[in-house]
Amino acid sequence: MSNGPGDPEAPGAVPPAAAGSLFRRTPLPAAAPAKPARARPRSHRVDDAPAFLLHSYPYRETSLILDVFTRSHGRMALVAKGAKRPHSALRPVLIAFQRLSLSWSGAGEIKTLIRAEWSGAPQRLQGAAAMSGWYLNELLMRLLGRDDPHESLYDAYADALARLAANPRLSVALREFEWRLLCEIGYGFDPASLDDGTPVLAGGRYRVPLEAGPEPCAAEGGAHVSGAALLALAGGRFGEPGAEPELRRLLRERLDYHMEGRPLATRRVLRDLQDFDVLPRGQ
Repeated sequence: MSNGPGDPEAPGAVPPAAAGSLFRRTPLPAAAPAKPARARPRSHRVDDAPAFLLHSYPYRETSLILDVFTRSHGRMALVAKGAKRPHSALRPVLIAFQRLSLSWSGAGEIKTLIRAEWSGAPQRLQGAAAMSGWYLNELLMRLLGRDDPHESLYDAYADALARLAANPRLSVALREFEWRLLCEIGYGFDPASLDDGTPVLAGGRYRVPLEAGPEPCAAEGGAHVSGAALLALAGGRFGEPGAEPELRRLLRERLDYHMEGRPLATRRVLRDLQDFDVLPRGQ
């Protein structure tokens, strides 16, 4: 006798275990832990910081990106919103070579300029003095990183601008700032002694490797620097007769090396103006 349809062994019957499995609830997989909310960087505000404008770049239709050199925060990038509008309060204030007082806020690499005012009397550079000032600005933009304070270099820059505005002998101010810049960023050397401590002699001849201090130079040919010029550099006598041309070559070779040979635009313009007798040579 064949088994009935209700018999568990009947063909087509569902085994008890299988039947039960049809009604068991499969547990849901555990939910992944929620990711913690990423904290937004806190906006930081700075008020009335002493600064100079090094350069500005157009940004969108009405704004500017400013490259500024501040005393307490170093070189920075700021966006001046609406500064290109004809009636912007920022437009007449943002002038190169003028002492500024700047306020900004933001947490990113480029902060937002909030307020800008002149700090001190107007200071305008013209002609060769203006080109020399742009040369200093280009050096700072090439050799200084961002957000790295250099308070003593800021003071040296402010002093150099004042001297360019007042002193017709521009080369002295340029040589002094070039040397201060090299020393501040770690590329200076001791001009008064050799690596072993031997003093430099005024009547001696020396070579100065690009990454070291003076070494004796016995050969007559080749580039060399007189001991008198090195001692003038050590004593801060940048206008000493006979030493200035040697110091100009020495310092600029060192600057060019650390700028990896990339030419400065201001030097090219200066040479062009000197070729047309618009500016005097020897700056």
